[in-house]
Amino acid sequence: MDLGIQGRRALVCASSKGLGRGCAEALAGEGVSLVLNARGAEALDATAGAIRQQFGVDVVTVAADITAESGQAEVLAAAGEVDILVTNAGGPPPGMWWDWNRDDFISAFDANLLTPIALIKALLPSMIDRGWGRIVNITSVAVKAPIPVLGLSNTARSGLTGYVAGVSRQVAGTGVTINNLLPGLHDTDRLAMLDKVDAGARGISEEEARAARIATVPAGRFGTAEEFGAACAWLCSEKAGFVIGQNILLDGGAFPGAL
Repeated sequence: MDLGIQGRRALVCASSKGLGRGCAEALAGEGVSLVLNARGAEALDATAGAIRQQFGVDVVTVAADITAESGQAEVLAAAGEVDILVTNAGGPPPGMWWDWNRDDFISAFDANLLTPIALIKALLPSMIDRGWGRIVNITSVAVKAPIPVLGLSNTARSGLTGYVAGVSRQVAGTGVTINNLLPGLHDTDRLAMLDKVDAGARGISEEEARAARIATVPAGRFGTAEEFGAACAWLCSEKAGFVIGQNILLDGGAFPGAL
């Protein structure tokens, strides 16, 4: 299927690896030029080089902390006018309710709530002026089924969900869509970290923790960055212009609800 976005330009945050890279590669496969951002220059340059070689698209890299105002300014200056924005940032650390203080919540809000909002506010006006745009936020299944040990993430990402619910409908008639992708268990570095924490807390091996986690997924496996990226590319396509303010689960059937 031709998604109708060849020649568009996208900014993909936290895209040197994991789900962000999966989205970048899927967009590149549709002929979209890229502005890639991550904190680590070495991994970012390696990803950019691999994408250029495989897909032959133009790729600009900006190694900066997207959660800091200075990093946002640097990325936005390099990006210029983009047609597609994919927001993404690493999740805050797990813990128990007594572990988190005000500073922990502020840090989580900066990364997973205020940064996406800042990028949306910066890039939305030019999208509206051109009459076309796609914004996809990578959030978490936790906004539908909160994960007790991820209270910081539950709180910040739920806030972003509420923001998008309103703004997406305010701009729905402009040709710009805003939606959220909610990943469940995908085989990424973040999941490996959670397995390590879980193994330590339960006194089991990381392999046992991983097997126990897989057992919670009806599909019987973890998701891949490639299939997540494909869903992102579709949401960014011409074909998805009637999808407004939605929260789309990619969790292998783990959420036990009808809606």
